[in-house]
Amino acid sequence: MKSLVPLAILGLAAASPALAQDASQPPNPATIETGGDSITIGAGAAWLPDYEGSDDYRVVPAPGAIGQYKGFAFLLAGNRLSVDLIPNKPGPVWDVQAGPLGVVNFNRNSLKSIEDPRVRALGELDTAIELGGYVGIGKTGVVTSPYDRLSVSISYRKDVAGAHGAGILQPTINYLTPLSLKAAVGLFASAERAEAGYARYYFSVSTAQTLASGLPSYNARGGWKNYSLGALGTYALTGDLLKGFKAVGGINYRRMLNDFGDSPVTRIAGSRNQWLAALGVAYSF
Repeated sequence: MKSLVPLAILGLAAASPALAQDASQPPNPATIETGGDSITIGAGAAWLPDYEGSDDYRVVPAPGAIGQYKGFAFLLAGNRLSVDLIPNKPGPVWDVQAGPLGVVNFNRNSLKSIEDPRVRALGELDTAIELGGYVGIGKTGVVTSPYDRLSVSISYRKDVAGAHGAGILQPTINYLTPLSLKAAVGLFASAERAEAGYARYYFSVSTAQTLASGLPSYNARGGWKNYSLGALGTYALTGDLLKGFKAVGGINYRRMLNDFGDSPVTRIAGSRNQWLAALGVAYSF
């Protein structure tokens, strides 16, 4: 869940086109520039579950950075880093994407951040380092204007730190559109399919853990883990969407599926319904 926080804060700001004209006027296609280099950094606060499957929530800091330099795009979203190694071209063109990604998975690695005593009794888990890559394709100028953007991608990453030792497959679709020189909104949807090692590590309950926690024993299997739906928004406070300060925020709904939702960690101690909300300030230059 943590990887969504800076994405909600920064995703729109860097993906929106460079609107190079007076912000008091509506966009004019003849004077709007796209495809230029831009870097956005931001910070804010996020409200998110204590652990994956929890029904207890806490507020955490939400930093991040996203941008493009010489056509190469990157995203640092808290515990997630990805780089697009195929240079982007300016204008309303097709954009093929491919590159590496890495995620540091902190799920249940600190008992102090877990409120539910039954889940704390299951014990502390190791931090997973998930490395992999992604491919995707995007198109600028799709529905509302020459400057909106639709993209689809699929990624795969695998734990290399010896924690859960499994892989996660994630398809994603995003739609972003500027409403003016100062405002933009976006929608996104994604899903995750986790291998058996992930399910056993985070969602199974052994006999010994049952004695310690009171939760019934459970043997979780791999499969489709969840789907997510979300909305993002940003408004320029100074300058335009790619220059100066902007207010940013987002909300995300995640539904836990199959054994991941049926596990006592989720079904009894937590909830299949997961929410995340973020609000902050970003600066683009």
